[in-house]
Amino acid sequence: MASRSFSEEDLSCPVCCDIFINPVLLSCSHSFCSSCIQRVWENNTLKECPVCRTTSSNDRTPVNLALRNLCESFQQERREKSGSGVCRDHNEKLKLFCLDDQQPVCVVCRDSRKHTNHRFSPLDEAVADKKEILKASLERLQEELKISVNREQKLCKTAEDIKFHAQGTETQIKDEFEELHQFLHDEEAARITALREEEKKRNQRMKKKIEETSKQISSLTITIRDIEEQMKAEDASFLQSPISSRSRPQSNCGDHFHRSPDQPEAQCLTEDAGQCW
Repeated sequence: MASRSFSEEDLSCPVCCDIFINPVLLSCSHSFCSSCIQRVWENNTLKECPVCRTTSSNDRTPVNLALRNLCESFQQERREKSGSGVCRDHNEKLKLFCLDDQQPVCVVCRDSRKHTNHRFSPLDEAVADKKEILKASLERLQEELKISVNREQKLCKTAEDIKFHAQGTETQIKDEFEELHQFLHDEEAARITALREEEKKRNQRMKKKIEETSKQISSLTITIRDIEEQMKAEDASFLQSPISSRSRPQSNCGDHFHRSPDQPEAQCLTEDAGQCW
């Protein structure tokens, strides 16, 4: 296994001091994380090794496959040890919890330089404390969830009420305008009917007046013809002929006409005979 041949320090990048991630190999045989060496070279003109300052002769750094495989195996073994409750560095059972690093450790880790001046508690107490914290957080989150659910229900109810009110108002508006349209339609029909009735009555009166006027014209025409025939006589014999009653026309306009003793013809008192109707 990787942990038996290599320590964590052997598999750590000189730049970030963490386990190699996608390590690349420089021409000087030093390895670095691909992202670390790129970050170091980003603002430098010369591509030097951060360890020995040797200028790299190759712009493209190859991946160190062997080292990458070792790092992956080491990380896998570490995960397995952590899951089994065994310290990954000392193969001791994890009995303590480092309060500063927030991680389980063994008794050897407690005395190591890495944890100098750190605070520790028994692992079971740390687990119990963590559960209490999580329990409090869980209760708070559950209460917030309950409040959020109630708020969502109220909002959905309000949205439904808004929709229902809008639909009711829309129906009311349509009904009111339908009634208005029907009223206007009925009013239009009534006015048109009244107009046509008035037109019919006026046409009947006008037809009657036209017939009366035509008879009057016919009578006047005959009278004028008779008078003209009498005036053709060459002697005074026509003086003995009585004047035909037709020479004094009667008006059908009733009170609109009057006859003067000095004026044999009827005269309409209105300016326009068309107003007699």
